[in-house]
Amino acid sequence: MKFETAAIHAGQEPDPVTGSVVMPIYQTSTYAQDGVGGLRSGYEYSRTGNPTRAALETCLAVLDGGARGLAFASGMAAEDTLVRTMCRPGDHVIIPGDAYGGTYRLFAAVLSHWGIEHTPAHLSDLAAVKAAMRPNTRLLWCETPTNPLLSIADIGALAEIAHTGGARLVVDNTFASPYLQQPLALGADVAVYSTTKYLGGHSDVVGGAVVVADAGLGDELAYAQNAVGAIPGAFDSWLVMRGIKTLGVRMERHSRNAAQVADWLVGHPAVESVLFPGLPGHPGHDLAKRQMRGFGGMVSFLVAAGEDAALDLCSRTRIFVLAESLGGVESLIEHPGRMTHASTANSPLQVPASLVRLSVGIEDIDDLIADLDRAMSSRG
Repeated sequence: MKFETAAIHAGQEPDPVTGSVVMPIYQTSTYAQDGVGGLRSGYEYSRTGNPTRAALETCLAVLDGGARGLAFASGMAAEDTLVRTMCRPGDHVIIPGDAYGGTYRLFAAVLSHWGIEHTPAHLSDLAAVKAAMRPNTRLLWCETPTNPLLSIADIGALAEIAHTGGARLVVDNTFASPYLQQPLALGADVAVYSTTKYLGGHSDVVGGAVVVADAGLGDELAYAQNAVGAIPGAFDSWLVMRGIKTLGVRMERHSRNAAQVADWLVGHPAVESVLFPGLPGHPGHDLAKRQMRGFGGMVSFLVAAGEDAALDLCSRTRIFVLAESLGGVESLIEHPGRMTHASTANSPLQVPASLVRLSVGIEDIDDLIADLDRAMSSRG
């Protein structure tokens, strides 16, 4: 099946009891058994398995071309379970030099106390990545595009570096979604997502997911998923599945709107520079064209007048809502340094103080540009 067809049908056969064409929400904690240990349906307890979650996990695996997909209560729950399954105290992980603030906080403030070391490296600099590799490096952690600087990394080249050094490549594919980019097909071992974002797509659910290329690793993660228990409920799983059905059409509109917003920002006197991989002048533009189906819905830019002007701008838009998160149908604006990336302050991953990040939604493009134009023109 092609992507758009699989998004609607993979793991989602009509309900055998009622014929419902939509996967039911199995809002149950436990299941009747035919005698002790005799599972009537293959399910015993919903932390271990739930039919609605199983349908979502099947769909995720198909969309990414993986051996197994696993759903979690949040993107950070997915990341934490993944790292603790694949690493042990004394192991080393390379993370992006401009990683998402929550990922940096997980490694710097949580996993470091568990004995897992990390080194930030700019993943677009392959020589720097090779230099950061150690004998105890177990994971090379990649974001592409990165959050919020929208850097692009060569997934195939990073996979070769990781595998040569006896490590595995994990790609946080949240910004691209499996519609725009499929890391496993490019050589990655694991794709990780915040399903809160584009996969859910409607800002009404929090979730995470991991898709793996190796079935054995999938079994290990499934064991940890059950043992740790950071799983989504049936309704959350259903919401993500509902969002996935329109992922293709939404990503096309997100990408088209974002490209037009970026083009408009380039010519604005209040803007110092625009960070968007769809712009020909972006250093990762050619690479993004090769490994992505489109450039995505995220745009960041530096405000020429500095941090105060950036903060002021964030408070002046009317259609772009000042809020954290991203990937919903509505447009959002935020100041990463004070909001999503506050945890990187005074660290090597600190973001520019004048940076503004846009999650460009699927509204009418004329309304979006008019909103930004009015907000920028009304300052002072």
